[in-house]
Amino acid sequence: MEEQEVGRVVDYFAKIGVAGIEITGQLVVGDTIHIKGHTSDFQQTVDSMQIEHAFIEEAKPGDSVGIKVKERCRAHDKIYKVVE
Repeated sequence: MEEQEVGRVVDYFAKIGVAGIEITGQLVVGDTIHIKGHTSDFQQTVDSMQIEHAFIEEAKPGDSVGIKVKERCRAHDKIYKVVE
C-alpha cells in the first residue's frame, strides 16, 4: 500500500486522546492514516476532525485540526494517508 504525507503532529492531549495536527495535504473523514514517529507507529481510520471545536469533513493544507487517536503520539510524528 502506498502512503503520502499529509501532516505532522504539533501537540498531543493525553487526557482526551486527541492529536493536534498541522495539515500539509488533503485529508477527509473516512481516510485511513498511518502515524509514525520515533516511538509511534500505528494506523487508524479518521472518524472525525475538528477545527476550534467545530466538526469538519475535509481538511486542506494549512489547517490545524484535532483528531481523536487510539494510541499515544508525540509532537513531530508524521501523518501519512494510506492510498489503495
